Amino acid sequence: MNPIQAINRMMMLALAPFLGGMVFLLLSALPVTLPERALPAPPAAGLQQELQTALSALDRSRVDAALTRTTVQKYFELYAQSSASAASMVNTAESAAKRPAALFDSRFAARLGTGPSRAVTSPNVDLKLYTFQEQGYSGYALKVALGSDQGMKMVLGQDRVGGSETTLEAVKRYGAVAGVNAGGFADDPKSGRRYPLSTTMLGGKYVYGFEPTFEELAFIGLSKDRKLIGGKFSRQEDLDKLQPEFGATFVPVLLQGGVKQPIPTQWLTSPARAPRTLVGSFKNDQLLFIVTDGQDEKGHSGATLPELQDKLLALGIQDAYNLDGGGSSSLIFDGQIINRPSDGRLRPLATHFLFFQ
Repeated sequence: MNPIQAINRMMMLALAPFLGGMVFLLLSALPVTLPERALPAPPAAGLQQELQTALSALDRSRVDAALTRTTVQKYFELYAQSSASAASMVNTAESAAKRPAALFDSRFAARLGTGPSRAVTSPNVDLKLYTFQEQGYSGYALKVALGSDQGMKMVLGQDRVGGSETTLEAVKRYGAVAGVNAGGFADDPKSGRRYPLSTTMLGGKYVYGFEPTFEELAFIGLSKDRKLIGGKFSRQEDLDKLQPEFGATFVPVLLQGGVKQPIPTQWLTSPARAPRTLVGSFKNDQLLFIVTDGQDEKGHSGATLPELQDKLLALGIQDAYNLDGGGSSSLIFDGQIINRPSDGRLRPLATHFLFFQ
């Protein structure tokens, strides 16, 4: 036997078992079973319960949200109704607050015998201007209700001691809505300057010190709480107790506490009649400025001080003081000269009362 045949025989002997097994498998056709794919197990009963609970909670939340929205809507509607009611109550309260003032104005107009010809109303001041006629003289009344510290002030002529200007010039320079002449003055013949008479105050300070009352002079001004104050003062501490904010000096005192004060003899006859300017206050602290016309200062036209005392009492004034008159009487309203100055033109003065919107 050659080597090649020997090798072939050895290969057949080695493969015989394998080939036999293959023939056996083919002939027997045994079934082959493949493993099945594992499927996820159905959820446990506890998990199903939790899922159902969560779904129920979501349903309740949906219902609660709907209820909350309805509740919020109702509260919003109630809030709107409450706001409307509150606004209505505020309007009612404001109207009620205005009624006493309107009633007061109505009674004043009835006493004066005429209604206001002009008016200015602002948070700072309420001004009403009246024109009236009496036997023997004609006059103008400016009723003033101050709403704040900005409603009224006194100024020096040209803002300096010794300076002078007309009330109209002061009104225009300050942008005021109205103005009235204030205290008396004394002229320096050498310099030609015009100085405020006696005790004068601006901003709660004395312009050139306190001067005790002499020759029936009276201080006339406003306190820091916007009340008319005045009278004769022999000591500075007596005036200081009234906490004056500003004021000037003239003569005489006309009324105190609703009672007539004696008129100095000189002022009864020299002059008897004249253009006049005076200021008074009501029980409610509103102010009244009266300016009367007269042809000159000779005593033949205008009003007497006793006549004006009676007029003030009839109008319900409690305290009143005479301010500088004659050619000094000046009443300005809304940029116009209201009275008829006896000099034929306005006189330059040392002090002025101004009113601001």
